[in-house]
Amino acid sequence: MIALAFLAQTLRIAIPYLFAAAGGVISERAGLIALTLEGYMLGGAFCAALGSYYSGSAWVGVLAGAAGGVALALLYAISAIRFLGDQVVVGIAVNLLVIGLTRFFLRLAFDSSSNSPRVAGFGAERSGTGFAALATNPLIWMGIASIVFVGWLLYRTPFGLRVRAVGEHPAAAKSVGIPVARVRYLSAALSGAVAALGGVYLALDQHQFTAEMTAGRGFIALAATIFGRWDPARAALACLFFAAAETLQIQLQGTQVIASQFVEMIPYALTIVALAGVVGRAVPPAALGKVVD
Repeated sequence: MIALAFLAQTLRIAIPYLFAAAGGVISERAGLIALTLEGYMLGGAFCAALGSYYSGSAWVGVLAGAAGGVALALLYAISAIRFLGDQVVVGIAVNLLVIGLTRFFLRLAFDSSSNSPRVAGFGAERSGTGFAALATNPLIWMGIASIVFVGWLLYRTPFGLRVRAVGEHPAAAKSVGIPVARVRYLSAALSGAVAALGGVYLALDQHQFTAEMTAGRGFIALAATIFGRWDPARAALACLFFAAAETLQIQLQGTQVIASQFVEMIPYALTIVALAGVVGRAVPPAALGKVVD
C-alpha cells in the first residue's frame, strides 16, 4: 500500500512536468530554446483560474489557460523570429514579464496579491493520493496523452518532419520550399498551449491560483527535455524521475530524520546531477537558438 501511494503521488506530481516537457520538446525540436516553459505554466495557471472563476466551468478554465499559453508563446516567437532577438534573453524576459503581470492582474481581478478565491476545478477539493482519486481528474490522462501526442506528431506526421527539419537545418528546409518562419510560429504556439496545461493542472487541482505557484517546475521540465535528449518518451521518463525525487522529499519531510533544508534540495540537486551527466554528450538540434533570417 505504501508503494502504491508513493507511485500515485509521483504520477500526480509528474503531470505538470509531462505537459511542460511535451511543450519543451516541440519548441526545441523546432530550434526555439524553451526557457519560457516556466512563464507558459504560470500564465496558463492564472488564465485558467480567471476563466474558471468568472465562468464557473473548469473546462472554460482549461481553454483559457491554453489560450494564455499560446499568447505568451507568440510573444516569444515574434521577438525571436520576427525581430531576431536573442532567445535566451527573450525567454528570461517573458518569464519575468509573466511574474509581474500575474501579480498585477491578480490584484486587479481579485483584490489580492497572493492568491485567487476558490475556483471550479476537477475532482474533490480534498482529493486523496490514491489512484482512485487521480481518476477523477481528466487532466491526469491529458498529461499522459500529451507525451503520446507529441511523439506521434514529431515522428508520424508531415508537420513533425518539417519541425525536425527546421530545427536541424533551416537553410536546407527553406531550399525545398518549407516555410521556416511559419513552422516555427506554429511550433511555438503549440508548445505554449501544451506547456500552459501544466499550470492549468496546478490551478484547477488546487482550486485556486497562488502567486508564483509553478515554483520552478518549468525549469525542471526543461531539464527533463534535455535529459531526455529531446525525445518525448525519454523526457517523460525524466519527468517521472524528478517527480519521484520530489515525492521522496515530501515523504522525508514527514519523518524529520534529515534537516528540512537538505530535504528541500533533493529534486534540484538531482536535476543538476542528471544534467551534469548529459550535457556534453547529448547532441541538441543543430539550429537550436540560432537566428534564422
